[in-house]
Amino acid sequence: MSEEISSKIGHRIMLRRKQLRYTQEKAAEKSGLSHQFFSTVETGRKNLRAESIIKVARALEVSTDYLLTGTINQVDIDNISKSLLQLSGTELHCLEEIIKNYLKALGHLEWDDTDQ
Repeated sequence: MSEEISSKIGHRIMLRRKQLRYTQEKAAEKSGLSHQFFSTVETGRKNLRAESIIKVARALEVSTDYLLTGTINQVDIDNISKSLLQLSGTELHCLEEIIKNYLKALGHLEWDDTDQ
């Protein structure tokens, strides 16, 4: 694996760990890896074997596709869907509005006066 690819994988691991508010120690423990090894993976200085990629993906609740390539798949979508099950109907609809506005701001949806 090239240094550039290792660095990108490590960066995605670090971003996801921080999103979950995990320390490196906690993420390493959940992955079954040593803290030192986990740290070197995040900085791109070490490559992950297939078994370790699977462990890290499970610990960080993302797909291996996301870690390896940055693309999402159904596993990632299912993880988000599971999180939404905790919300009440009102909370879910509020979140839907937030997501719509976010997508509009990013240019993924057109502004529509009838939505408001």
